[in-house]
Amino acid sequence: MAACLVKYDLRKYGSSKPGKNVSTIQRLVKKRAGPAPFQGKASKQKSVSPPFYRAGAQDSALPLHGRTANGIIPGMSITIKTPEEIERMRVAGRFASDVLDYITPHIKPGITTQQIDDLCAERMAQQGTKSACLGYQPPGMTPYPAYVCTSVNHVVCHGIPNDKPLKKGDIVNVDVTVITDDGWFGDNSRMFVIGDGTIAGKRLCQLTYEAMWKGIQQVKAGATLGDIGQAIQGFAESNNLSVVREYCGHGIGQKFHEEPQILHYGKSGEGLALEEGMVFTIEPMLNAGKAASRELADGWTVVTLDKSLSAQWEHMVLVTEDGCRVL
Repeated sequence: MAACLVKYDLRKYGSSKPGKNVSTIQRLVKKRAGPAPFQGKASKQKSVSPPFYRAGAQDSALPLHGRTANGIIPGMSITIKTPEEIERMRVAGRFASDVLDYITPHIKPGITTQQIDDLCAERMAQQGTKSACLGYQPPGMTPYPAYVCTSVNHVVCHGIPNDKPLKKGDIVNVDVTVITDDGWFGDNSRMFVIGDGTIAGKRLCQLTYEAMWKGIQQVKAGATLGDIGQAIQGFAESNNLSVVREYCGHGIGQKFHEEPQILHYGKSGEGLALEEGMVFTIEPMLNAGKAASRELADGWTVVTLDKSLSAQWEHMVLVTEDGCRVL
């Protein structure tokens, strides 16, 4: 689930290719034997200087306690994961990916997003995991009412499952976040094209997938968050797509949304320097039209303002000494 720059992340300052790792997941599901005590070393907490997010047209309405007077986010504390914790996160990531593998054969014309949600809940029960989305309630928001987010066509993110059947030509993002029985979060999302699809829909889904990987390829110790953002933004805009700016990737571990925030736009060389052991999501939301979006009355669903198609892919990424690893 994408973090929101405006609604709660700023206030608190003041994997997965289809079909991958199926046999491993099946083995893990069969061998779940209840909670295992964690014996590894505790995560290191490190205070760092964040990427600058300067006040402008989009954040001028933020409460003052959510930013300093000049619009720069105060320092954040980032969790550097130990090898033992990284292994726990790898398992969580594979469980999340397995949920998407499980529903893939079922996503066809006529299925509803509520049925997709039911299938995801079924697989989580088989795994022994829980949904991080169900009941999730950031400050000032109503609890999220479903197991996963299902965002159809012009829905950017956080779409709530319903009983409307999907039809040929639709595109839908399914965003899955699980919590393992020992408390680790695994988060990923995938686009699905319903039926043969339209040329525009297939193009957007493919280019968004490629944009995500452009960002992932920048990840290594010593690179910056700006490197990730510029790679995604440059690729998107070179293909006449726009980058949604109000929502972003995020750190993750034993909390759903940790620091740092991963913006999908930026300038190379700017922002926080990455360090080995950081884990975060890269989850660009790209629109076929303009970048502007709005939130619906349900308090969750975000749609494109011009009703153009929107797509999103998400992976959970570990920073390593010489590159990265998709969890």
